Parts: sequence; structure tokens; C-alpha cells
Amino acid sequence: MTLRVMDYKATLNLPKTAFPMRANLPKSEPEMLAWWDSFGIYKRLREAGADRPLWILHDGPPYVNGHIHMGHVLNKVLKDIVVKSRTMLGFNAAYVPGFDCHGLPIEHQVDKELGLDRPGVDVRQAMNPVEKIARCREYARGFVDIQRDEFRRLGVFGDWDNPYLTMAPAYEAVIAREFGRLVGRGLVYKGLKPVHWCMHCKTALAQAEVEYEEQRAPSVYVKFPLETMPPALAAELKGRNAFAVIWTTTPWTLPANLAIAVEPSQSYVALDVTGEVHVVARARLEDYQRVLERASKGTVQVTPVTVGLHGSDYVGSTYRHPWIDRRGQIAGADFVAMDTGTGLVHIAPGHGEEDYELGRALGLKIYNPVDDDGRFVAEVEHFAGLTVWEANPKIVDLLRDRGALVAEEILDHTYPHCWRCKNPTLFRATEQWFVALDQQSLRTRTLDAIRRDVRWIPAWGEERIFNMIAHRPDWTLSRQRVWGVPIAAFYCAGCQAVLLEQAVIEHVAQIFGGGRGIEEWYLRGEEELLPPGTRCRQCGGSVFRKGTDTLDVWFDSGCSHAAVLETHPDLRWPAELYLEGSDQHRGWFHSSLLEAMATRGAPPYKSVLTCGFVIDTEARKMSKSVGNTVAPEELLPKYGAEVLRLWVAAEDYTDDIRVSTEILDRLADAYRRIRNTFRFLLGNLGDFEPARDRQSYARLDEIDRWILDRLARLIGRVRRAYEEYEFHTVFHSVHNFCAVDLSSLYLDVIKDRLYTSAADDPRRRAAQTACYDIFAALARLLAPILTFTSEEAWRYLPGVRTESVHLERFPEAPREWLDDALKRDWDRLLEVRHEVAKALEAARAEKLIGSALEAAVRIAHAPEDLPALLRAKRDLLPTLFIVSRVDLDRAQARASVTYESQDIPGLVVGVDRAPGAKCERCWMRSERVGENAAHPSLCERCVPVVLARGGTS
Repeated sequence: MTLRVMDYKATLNLPKTAFPMRANLPKSEPEMLAWWDSFGIYKRLREAGADRPLWILHDGPPYVNGHIHMGHVLNKVLKDIVVKSRTMLGFNAAYVPGFDCHGLPIEHQVDKELGLDRPGVDVRQAMNPVEKIARCREYARGFVDIQRDEFRRLGVFGDWDNPYLTMAPAYEAVIAREFGRLVGRGLVYKGLKPVHWCMHCKTALAQAEVEYEEQRAPSVYVKFPLETMPPALAAELKGRNAFAVIWTTTPWTLPANLAIAVEPSQSYVALDVTGEVHVVARARLEDYQRVLERASKGTVQVTPVTVGLHGSDYVGSTYRHPWIDRRGQIAGADFVAMDTGTGLVHIAPGHGEEDYELGRALGLKIYNPVDDDGRFVAEVEHFAGLTVWEANPKIVDLLRDRGALVAEEILDHTYPHCWRCKNPTLFRATEQWFVALDQQSLRTRTLDAIRRDVRWIPAWGEERIFNMIAHRPDWTLSRQRVWGVPIAAFYCAGCQAVLLEQAVIEHVAQIFGGGRGIEEWYLRGEEELLPPGTRCRQCGGSVFRKGTDTLDVWFDSGCSHAAVLETHPDLRWPAELYLEGSDQHRGWFHSSLLEAMATRGAPPYKSVLTCGFVIDTEARKMSKSVGNTVAPEELLPKYGAEVLRLWVAAEDYTDDIRVSTEILDRLADAYRRIRNTFRFLLGNLGDFEPARDRQSYARLDEIDRWILDRLARLIGRVRRAYEEYEFHTVFHSVHNFCAVDLSSLYLDVIKDRLYTSAADDPRRRAAQTACYDIFAALARLLAPILTFTSEEAWRYLPGVRTESVHLERFPEAPREWLDDALKRDWDRLLEVRHEVAKALEAARAEKLIGSALEAAVRIAHAPEDLPALLRAKRDLLPTLFIVSRVDLDRAQARASVTYESQDIPGLVVGVDRAPGAKCERCWMRSERVGENAAHPSLCERCVPVVLARGGTS
């Protein structure tokens, strides 16, 4: 009789799913975006969360002057992970994105397009301001649309159809109104003070608009002849001349010198330098002598003349300017440093913050001989009409010619540069509008709130912003541009008195909000902008002219808490979280905090989370000039948004984050491992219907209960990590669970049960139950990060499910899943399994076995705690070790291969070839293979399954 050959592969329950192995993210992600749009995912989320507690991340608006870069990816994806995770934690987490639209970069770009950005053209007067504003609006609107599409491409959910724009008339009205609140509280003043000034952009700059870059510059030691001096020094010199020696890195400020500062408590020495007497601080003596030696090439002779005089002895002494017919005085100041220079500081009240404060205390003129173009005015002899940078070397030459130059050395140091044009700034006194930080205890109250009312993440952010607020000067609010919200100040035509009142500003704000916005300032005359009957408080006049200054753009975004949180129906004040890069401690975090503290007496946020910057693999900041930038638009066609999202989540974003193709390739591999885990789980749920097939916890195999214990602990760990914004912990925990607990252990162990059991075997259904719970948990836990893939895979989950995984909440593990006793047993069993794997590897090296299923394992010896545990788990050991047989009884004969564990002292594992033949269907070896004549190649486990499926009896 000829036996029929049967295809036993067809009798196996092999994985079957339509969930594709290849993600093809660049193609599938846009299709997913279109599907979300088709049913309005963001609106559905708001409807689902309507009855939940409100939780608000307030979006810091990106500036709309270009395509997004990797810093934007980091920022927006982090925010999206926060919002999605808070939603899945059970909150109503609304997200209203915003865009920052006013300001110099856009106005400058428009000037360039119009050909106005050239020497000799005052761009502020070169064209009708209404026309320029229209061009700026058009430019900004174009990049709002571009950036909105680019952010949506990343899978970021939000109210993209209704973002907030700082150029919207309603928002511009709030900006004006908030300025009016500051005025009403007496915090705004106009003053002549030194501020950062860009001679190229022709505007004042706030501290947040200044970047510090390396610059090579001349540093000079200059001697100022003393007219009067301390009596003790005069007596010692007996009529000889003496010089106060200063050091400066900005020779161009010397024409504005009006005083010299000394540190009153420091000791100063008088030196005979080849017949001249130089006065310097004792603490700087050695360095000064080295300067003299370098300048004279070692020929100088230096002899101390007198010691013991303090800076306070020199206070009140006078000197002559080196080349200008001007007398100055020496004053005491505690800011004089002893780590550089000579211990005597040249003071130009029109060119420095500390100089200004000292000048005011001395009653000096706040003298600034430099105009808006950075050129010296006509009264400056020798240098009139030259820019300060052109004059710098000429001033040094003049000092040398006049015999006033002691030494010149080239110095590399950091110097402030304009954030927009990247050119060096000037510190020069101009009339500007300021917020007085020390009025009404604004600074003190803000510092208290930083400590008391806000959680800073990471914690070092608290000290950073605290010190910035503590030591910053008054806030420079005004700018000399057109594309911004006008400062609603008026000037009496009769007496030139300033009219700046909250009621007047509120009237203007209503005009902005009810009309075209800031264009109304230029379209209307003063009589239309002012409330009826307005008169000058000083002379009673009724004719006014409107001011030309605009507000700092940091004030624009700093008002977003008022313009957005207080007005949007889905939001409220204050926000739970502000999240931006670490530079925003002096930017948006800073301006928002000061504005809110000034107008509402409380911070606009409860927590502030800071992320680092994107850098390359050599820790260099991304820069076009360096050539190390990589644009998202270049990466998306290769990796898709999902791998970029994984990049954001995988690193500790509180530090700077590296990016490169090598890093993204590694993350793409990690992504594939997670995707393959999803596919394996779904493939083994192809015939599983939860309502019909689900098994109770009590009916699960022990290894199923073990994996659910592991899953329960993972769920707890991941939920806590999301709550604490530790997204790298989420990724690494889930990835490790997929790679180690599942792929390397559980899924490997249960393959036999899933594939070879009868389809409706309760033990197979038990394994499927565990797989179902694992997938349902993982898809939800990863949804905030792998937004596209979790959604895609969710569609293939059997049974009743929500339309979108993003409408789900995070899983909460049933209490019964957590089993500490089970965990303790399995921790120990897995240690033994690890050692058995080493024994099998040794047997494989000896050519005793190929597959582990060819092995019979014998635990020949075990430490005291193991025998009872192993006996109790005897039946599951072959499955756990994935071998054909496990013996716990000591045999007389020595095993073919013996392995003595080094990690578990006393454990000895023997390995032999398993007796019997290999089952053609399950590949286990059994001495009972061949008992069934119809299926002579099958073991006793497989025969009944095949017969039940219709095999020959």
C-alpha cells in the first residue's frame, strides 16, 4: 500500500495578516494624513475630551520667514507627544498652534525684494507704510501656509485651520491693549539710555535679539594725564606728571569718555615707566608689566614709585582727555573688575549700561556722538562721518601720534551681534521706551514667582531664568521699524509734551481690532486716532502728532497668554506648560513672564519645559555657513516622518540632540523591530475574535501570566514617563520589551503553541489572548510617538475598537496581572534559561546538535533554592528552554556535553541528543514518532491535531 504524502505545513496555524511588512512611510503617511482629515481627527478629539479636565500646552509661535528646519521638528514633535500623551492620560488637551509674524527679518526681506536695502536709503521713509505692511502681511501669510503644511506632514495634531497669528487685527489690538496696561500701572517711561543698536538694521535691539559671537578686535592701553591727584601721590612725585592707564576693547568709544572708574577698596600703585608715572591696580600689576615688556620688546624699565593708596584715595581726582579739550573725573564703582585690564575703567555714559548708571549718579551728560548709521557726528574732530569700525584703527593711530598709546594688542573675544543681520551691534544711547523693572517691585515679584509658582524642567532652568531676570536692565520696548504694532504715543504740537495714557491707548486698540489692524495707525489722522476732546495735560492744546516707534516683537509673542489663552474658547489662563528651546529663557519664557507679572501679578504658565538644540555628530550647532545642516524635506523621502518622530523621542531632549544619517539609520532599524513585533502579534490574531475566543486570566498558561506581569510593569513605567515628560524612557522601555521580553523570549516560546495546536485549543486561545492584550497596549503606548504606525496597525486589531487609536486612552493594567511571587520565580527561571542557552551553544560547538529542539537537557546539579522551583515548573521547562526534553533526575551516565555555570554557582547543565525521531510537523524529537501508521512522521502531540483537521485515521 502506498501512503499518501500530506502537506503538514497546511495544518499549521501560521501567521496571517494584511498589515504590511514594509512600511513605505513616504507614501503611506500622506495617505494617513488625508484619512485623518476626512473625518476631522482634531475635532473628534475635542468632542471626545469635552467632559475631561482641561490641560493646555500653549504653543510658542515660530517665526514665519522660511521653511522649517530640524530644530522645528524637535520642537513641534515634542509638543505633539506631550499633547497626545496628555489626551491619552485622560485630559482634554487642546492644542492651538501659533505663528509669529511681525518684526525685522520679514521687513528686511521685503526691503530687499523692493530694492530698498541699499546704502543711503532710509527704509523707514522709502515707501508708504501701508503698502509696506501689505507686502509684509503677504510675505508672512505665505510662510504661515508653508510651515503649517510642513508641521502637519510630521503628524502633529492641532487646530491648524484656526491658528493664532500675531498679525491678526484682533491680536494686534491685544498687543496695544497690553501695552496700555503697562502704562496704566506706571511701568513705562521714555529715556535716553544706552541700548543695543544695529547700524545696519537701524533699530534698537532687546537682549533676546542679541547673539554673542567670536570677534577679533584691537585692545588698547591708554594713558590719561592726571590734572589733580591724591595729596600723598603729589607729594611723592614732587611735580612730575602722572597718568591714569585704562584698557578698552572698543577704541571707538573713547571720544565719548567722560570719567574713569576705580574700585574704592582696591590698592593702586604708581609706577615709574621709563620716566613716566603710570597708575594701575596692584592686582593687575604683574599682567601690566608683561604688557609693557611686550610693547617695548623687553626694553622698558619699571620701578614702583608709591604703594598703599586705595581707589577711594583717587576718587575726585581729575584728568585731561588724551586728544579732546575735555576734563574728566575719577569716580568709585564696585563693578570695576580685577581679572582683566588695569583696574581703571574708561567711562562713556552714552555707550554702556554700567557707564550710564555711574554717569547719572555723577550728573554727567549721557553723551552719544554716534548717529543711527553708526557714524560719528560732525562735532567729533578727526572722525566725523566715519563709521565706528572705520574709525577704530584711526583712533589707535591718533593715540599713538599723541603719545597716549601705551600698548595695542589683538584680542579674540565674544561680542554682541544682531540676530537678524549677524553684524556687530553698538551700545549707544538713544531715546527709547522702557519697562521699569524695579517699579512696583516688578523684578522682585517676578523672582519670587520663579521660585514659588513655576516648575522648571529640567531644574537648572530655574537658576538660568532667575539670574537673567535678576541682572537684566530695563526692558527696551521700542523699535524703529514699520512692520510692528505702533506705540500709541502722541506729542503735543504746541509744547512737545508726551501724551501716553491707558485710555488713549485703549481707544487705539479698539480701532485696530475693529479695522484692518496696525494699518489704521497710518490710514487715520491723529484726530481720528484720539478720543474726542483729547487735550494736552500741560498746555491744553488739541493738536498732536503721532509717534513713529513700534513695539518689540518679543512683546508681541509675550502677549500671547492674553491674546490666545484668555480669548480662545478651547483654552484657559494660565497654561499647564510652555515648551521651547533653552534660548527662550531670555526670549519667550522671559517676555511672557514679565508681561504677565506686570499686568496680572502671576505667571502665565505652571510649568516650563526646555529642550536643547540640534547639533551634528561633532557637537557643532547646525549652520548653513558650516555646511552641516540637514533639512526635513531631504529626510522625509527616505525615512518618513515616523523615524524623525522616533529620533525626537529616543534621545534625552533636555540636552543638545545629535542628528545624522547614521543615527537615523539606527533608529530606522529600531523602528523596523517594533513594526515587525506588531506584525507578528497581528499575524497570530488572524483567527482570533475577542468576544468569542478570549480566555480568562485563570485559564492562561504560566508564561502568559508572566508576560502580562511584565506588560503591567511596562504600562506603569511608560505612563509615569509620559507624565514626567521622559519620552526617551518610553521609547527605550518599549523597544526593550519588544526586543527582549517578546522577540527573544515570549514570542519565541509560544510559537509552538500558536502554530501546532488545534486552532481552537484553549491553550492556543490563551496565548492569543495575551498577544491581543500586548498589541492593544503597545499600540496605545506608542501612539503619541509612532503616530502613523500605531494608527495603521490599530486598523488590523480584531474585534470592536474605536475608529482611531488616538481616540483611545492609555491602557491600565488589571490588578491581577501584577504577581510579585510569579515575578520572583520567573526572574530565577530566566537566569537558569540563560545558562541553559550557554550549554546548548557549547553542544552546538561540539557538533552534538544543530537546532535546540534536537537536545535533551539534564539539570545534573543545582544550588539549594533551585531544585524545588524546577520540579514545580517541570512541565513548562521544555517549552521555556525550547528543547525536546528536560530531565531533573540525576543519571549515572555523564552527559555528552556538560556545562558548569559561572553565574549560578552549583548549577551544572548536561546536554545530550534527544532520543527518538524528529516530528515532521512540530520538529520536536519524540520516541513516539511513528506510532500512527497513517502519519508515521508525526509525534503524539501532532497526530490528534491533524486527524481533527481531516487527516487519514
